[in-house]
Amino acid sequence: MIHTQGKLTRLRDKRLEDASLDYAWQTDPELSHLDAAEPLTISFRTFLGEYIFVLENSLSLRVQFGIETLRGEYIGYCACYNLDIAASEAEVGIMIGQKEYWGKGYGNDALGLMIDYVFEKTSLKRLHLKTLQSNIRAQQSFRKCGFKPCGEKESGLHRFMLMGLSKADRLKHKSLQAEDCPANKL
Repeated sequence: MIHTQGKLTRLRDKRLEDASLDYAWQTDPELSHLDAAEPLTISFRTFLGEYIFVLENSLSLRVQFGIETLRGEYIGYCACYNLDIAASEAEVGIMIGQKEYWGKGYGNDALGLMIDYVFEKTSLKRLHLKTLQSNIRAQQSFRKCGFKPCGEKESGLHRFMLMGLSKADRLKHKSLQAEDCPANKL
């Protein structure tokens, strides 16, 4: 089921047929490094069993989407997780696994779609994330969606930038973007 569509991407439900690419991405050393994780070393068969369990037992503390191009190519995934209903906030993450789509706006488009979906369809009022201090490209994408740095954190060998976005700030950010659009000044 398609949930929302942007200029470059669509967000849809995760599917069983996504498993082979998700496995490839999670075993890729470069992608794992950007996610501050070790590449998976489990077999695809074990991964698939866990994947099916997660798909069949959708967690109420997680909202996840497959990201596809407008042509229908699956290129990554994004999620809103660690939902804290009492604090009305959650953490977000995104992975564009198909490297040929890096730096072309696909991640920014998909992240913006997910943020808007979550703020429109849930009672959440704030989203936050952490990204490697060295991942400048991700930080730029997050800023384009309205996230602002709000701290730093060290964990093991990794140093992270913490970023946050409130629902009110997202609305202000979108209205400023609309004002900057040349088509709106005609």
